Amino acid sequence: MRFCAFLTGLLLAMPAAAADGWQAIQQDARGQTVWFNAWGGDPAVNRYLDWVSGEMKTHYAISLKIVHLADAADAVKRIQTEQAAGRKAHGSVDLLWVNGENFRTLKEANLLQSGWAQSLPNWRYVDTHKPVAEDFAIPTEGAESPWGGAQLTFIARKATTPTPPGDPQALLAYARQHPGKVSYPRPPDFTGTAFLEQLLLSLTARPDALKKAPDKTFAQVTAPLWAYLDALHPLLWREGNDFPPSPARMDALLASGSLNLSLTFNPSHAQQKAASGELPADSYSFGFHDGMLGNVHFVAIPANAGASAGAKVVANFLLSPQAQLRKADPAIWGDPSVLDARTLPAEEAKRLTALTPEGLPEVLPEPHAAWVNALEQEWLRRYGTR
Repeated sequence: MRFCAFLTGLLLAMPAAAADGWQAIQQDARGQTVWFNAWGGDPAVNRYLDWVSGEMKTHYAISLKIVHLADAADAVKRIQTEQAAGRKAHGSVDLLWVNGENFRTLKEANLLQSGWAQSLPNWRYVDTHKPVAEDFAIPTEGAESPWGGAQLTFIARKATTPTPPGDPQALLAYARQHPGKVSYPRPPDFTGTAFLEQLLLSLTARPDALKKAPDKTFAQVTAPLWAYLDALHPLLWREGNDFPPSPARMDALLASGSLNLSLTFNPSHAQQKAASGELPADSYSFGFHDGMLGNVHFVAIPANAGASAGAKVVANFLLSPQAQLRKADPAIWGDPSVLDARTLPAEEAKRLTALTPEGLPEVLPEPHAAWVNALEQEWLRRYGTR
């Protein structure tokens, strides 16, 4: 009986201890300046993060400074340089929007704090059926906190593409019917590389090989991809001798009529851009019938962060129902939520369900992170000098 009473008391004390620990973190965070390095390539994203900054100042006494990046790799290099210079504390990056290959680089070099993500109070709302425990097949081990979903998505217009192509062969046939009206972002643009991975997932006879780092079978596994691109490229915009530098440029070419298709990693992107007038009103999203590449994007805290407590408070706020609902609204950003509606109060659950796009194709898991560099290098060797 005494043991049972002791055990009951221990179990009751654990949530209280966790609450006390979080209160201490919040207290330490007050007055801190948090440098959040995040991709800055979309005005909607930037406006959302400006709102987050205001909320952190008003409610948590944290000064959140957004460093807009063209590529997260720039921040990774800075973290590596600081480590090499012996700067083991008070680094220039406190919180980083990172995933995939860059996460692997930092994690393998022990340049990230780990074991903190699941201890955030708002983790209880996270949909753990989503791939929140791994990033490009690399276990996160609590070194990343999820804050948004993503899925590779095509954008077309009803006026020019009333029936979208449903698989790679249909896309090739569409390109033959509409020469010069199809393209994809030039790798190593993130979306361009994802397009290569999407095709490889669909075309290879060895899909299991993509779950681990490339090995001596690379040529055999990828041969169908290069054969497909060799057939596709002459049919592309500028005959495949040039490629748009970014998805934003593809959007502009779609809006002007120079392209019939664009690419994005946000299933709500077409709706959001059409509502803002940046894309034609008849723009819509679609994917291949057998599924489209998808992932979760995360924030991480470098090992030498100078405002670690503040970074955790920001990461926790990004998981709050308030922040996730605002982010999922296409009128604001339209970025898919990582929360499980079943964990939310009824009204918030109803709102989240209403903001979740319908009819999305199955989410296909991304290949191992090492495939990113391998595919980019081979693509550049084959097509990069044109």
